[in-house]
Amino acid sequence: MEYTLINTPDEFDALAADWNALLAQSATHVPFLRHEYLRAWWSTLGGGEWRRGELAVITATENGRLRGIAPLFLTEHEGQPSLMLLGSIEISDFLDVVVRPDDLRPFIAGLLDYLGSDYPSAWSALDLYNLPEESPTLAALKAQAESRGWTFSQERLQPAPYVPLPGDFDEYLAGLNKKQRHEIRRKMRRAAAYEKPVRWYIVEDEAALDEEIEACCRLMAQDPEKQAFLSQTMRTQMRTMIYAAFRAGWLQLAFLEVDGEKAAGYLNFDYGGRIYVYNSGLDQRFRALSPGWVLLGHLLQWANENGRTEFDFMRGDEDYKYKFGGIDRFVVRARVAR
Repeated sequence: MEYTLINTPDEFDALAADWNALLAQSATHVPFLRHEYLRAWWSTLGGGEWRRGELAVITATENGRLRGIAPLFLTEHEGQPSLMLLGSIEISDFLDVVVRPDDLRPFIAGLLDYLGSDYPSAWSALDLYNLPEESPTLAALKAQAESRGWTFSQERLQPAPYVPLPGDFDEYLAGLNKKQRHEIRRKMRRAAAYEKPVRWYIVEDEAALDEEIEACCRLMAQDPEKQAFLSQTMRTQMRTMIYAAFRAGWLQLAFLEVDGEKAAGYLNFDYGGRIYVYNSGLDQRFRALSPGWVLLGHLLQWANENGRTEFDFMRGDEDYKYKFGGIDRFVVRARVAR
């Protein structure tokens, strides 16, 4: 394989079609590795998470065909110049290299050869966050690092609970404990019978998207931690990412309204047969109606009825995820040092 460093935005942009085509066959295939998502991330360096960075996407080609992508950038991390995955760390739940399973081992071998001899900038560590614990990249990295006398370490970071969906909402509910099943049904029935009209919907009109994004941010900002998170740069990042996801066909932005007022919102990704729960917000005035639970119930019902196979709550061990049937899997950090 021939390895090439992509370090300008124009070169990055030119990869879009081939990148997404390769991702569709990749060992790890998640929305956070889509070209449009990572291009939006790079435009603000993760909504301001990173003060500076040098684009360092490394591609591998063979006979003119794209075989692998290491979507990296060079930055200062923990006092060392480190190569990290685009998307690191806070706002991208699952990251990895982009490569077909059959090409993974030779791609990783060639990547470490390139980084060890031909990469033009100084670096101390290849520091990869939020890899799925089941990713085959981990074993390949470990083997190739140790064969060179480099050090490899792996650290479990966070649970990322998910719910397998049977395709039928009643069957899904039957898999929960009796108390939780009763609570979900009771809250959804109460909302349906509420004295004021209650409706939920998924945003489908791009002309309304600006207004809907602002509504989502207002709901999120009612949580003090999320309000602090939503800096102006982060709002720009979210808006850019939401538009990119909408135009690529994998946004699921949903709201529950009470008498025309937004009571809850979920910002999800509908991708590859799975729903990825990215963020949410709640208007405290409607708390007694449990609008977050009601909207989540409708979204789980919709996902079952529309052939989605998983409902991924992603990183974090919040209690509600387990009440809705979440099963733990984990993301890890893998670090290779020369």
